[in-house]
Amino acid sequence: MTDPVPVAVPRKGRPLEAVLERLATTADLDHLVDDISSTLRYEKAVTKGKQTTDRNVYERLADYSDLSDPAAPEYTLLRDDREGKPRRVVFDSAVVDCGGVSLHLVGREEPFRALRTHEFGLGFDSADLVLEEVVGLQAEGLDDLGDVNARIDPRDTDVRVVTGLGDTVYHTLMATPETLPPGAELDRSFVAGYDGPICISPRYERLVEAVLGTDAVGDAEFVYPRKGAEEEAAIAESGLGVYLTVTGSTARDHGLVLGDRLFPSETVLMENAAESSPAVERAVERLTADALETAIEV
Repeated sequence: MTDPVPVAVPRKGRPLEAVLERLATTADLDHLVDDISSTLRYEKAVTKGKQTTDRNVYERLADYSDLSDPAAPEYTLLRDDREGKPRRVVFDSAVVDCGGVSLHLVGREEPFRALRTHEFGLGFDSADLVLEEVVGLQAEGLDDLGDVNARIDPRDTDVRVVTGLGDTVYHTLMATPETLPPGAELDRSFVAGYDGPICISPRYERLVEAVLGTDAVGDAEFVYPRKGAEEEAAIAESGLGVYLTVTGSTARDHGLVLGDRLFPSETVLMENAAESSPAVERAVERLTADALETAIEV
């Protein structure tokens, strides 16, 4: 029997949910997907104190991981970054059949970096990490996933984006009404003429530069939320900022005006070209089959 194709996937959160949804649409895996999703949602609720249980985390882990069944998903424990550093149950591994192609899903904290170091030929992770680490900074900004590969220096990495999974939230411009002159549009051109503070999450400095372009942010000063402060509240204090949003309701609660959606933040399928093989290419074909998204030009 052909060995399964190893695929690096996130261990938890929205990106893993997006991967599971893609598997549910490209293969008959609804039961497995529901099993993993419900388990991790329950464990997240326990970690956040929204669910209580008499069983300790090791007992729950033993119940979830049935090693006698090779088709059953496996889980592991990680230290959560919440107060007290509780142990959290997260996804570890599963072998699945995806339209006749066997895939070994392997949980990683940073799947993109596992691809960069050639541990895997295929994997899923947030598009944000690609912008944060390997997309070149240019004078003009970047606003579409389809343009990402052209900004990656082939001398820096062999990893390329294949397609997005559509679990899209957006890096969005936000500002207080006082920051905007009468009749001004909150868009990229406004930022290019702005020379005040721009509030962003600390880890997103390079991403925001890539998205807005170095010309637009040349005279701006990046500032960051105080520890424990809501990003929208911090943007309201600074006057202008960039943050992820879906509906924008929290931003409006803080009196902010929503501007341009700068760049989609979504889970992407990635391939390390140096680790490609016929098996990997078959896996790519299955994982992109019947998808609504269009594959990205490599």
